[in-house]
Amino acid sequence: MNEAELLFTEVLGYGRVGLYQNRHLLLDEAQSSLIASVLKRRVRGEPLPYILGKTEFMGLHFIVNRCVLIPRPETEILIETALKYVTKSPNHQITRLNILDLGTGSGCIAVSLAKFLPNTTITATDISEEAIEIARQNALINNVEINFLCSDLFNNLKLRTSRFGLIVSNPPYVRRQDLNSLQPEISYEPGIALDGGQDGMDFYRRIIRDVPDHLEEKGFLIIEIGYAQSGPIRKLFEKSGFLEIIDIVKDYNNIDRVIVARKNLR
Repeated sequence: MNEAELLFTEVLGYGRVGLYQNRHLLLDEAQSSLIASVLKRRVRGEPLPYILGKTEFMGLHFIVNRCVLIPRPETEILIETALKYVTKSPNHQITRLNILDLGTGSGCIAVSLAKFLPNTTITATDISEEAIEIARQNALINNVEINFLCSDLFNNLKLRTSRFGLIVSNPPYVRRQDLNSLQPEISYEPGIALDGGQDGMDFYRRIIRDVPDHLEEKGFLIIEIGYAQSGPIRKLFEKSGFLEIIDIVKDYNNIDRVIVARKNLR
């Protein structure tokens, strides 16, 4: 559905078909006032998911507010890639896989993986306590169990000795100097979930540096990357000496979007 359809189906309580079947009905005063209020917020640039307080991702329903990044279609590619590599493993049905989601935000990645990979134990972290609370609610809404930790990447003591077969992340990757030139809608989203430092690479450096200590042998790291970051991130992996890139997945615009790396046995 387009934005107008989403707005009117939400306000009127109709499905898309019912919306057009009842297109000649007049709005009452309360409905008119609510739609006018929503339209004013949208004209000012506020994203519709924040106005409605919810969005859809991987066919699942998520609540969102300005404490968390709005899930993007590109991140579904990360989920699909993770599912591909996990399900093709000969041991995935008999071995309970431990998964870590770094910087979970709304919980969209962790919740989706828990929904589609039931034989898993999933831990999700975020530095924002407000984001963790939203993610917990989304886990409840989608009836999945996830262990949530407030942590700046791996810094929580509970992660110090933990090992995972799969670590996933969609870290902040916007260059700091570019934040003010993004689309107006993005100014409503939390800067902490966007700001990747001066070159947009701060979190990739930290993740690639520390992740070998938290991956099981032959474990996977699957991360989302931004435009034109594939080359520099390749170099970070090469310098690490512990991680080998085995796949780079393009998005719907033919841009490198997801990197899959595996821990070497060195």
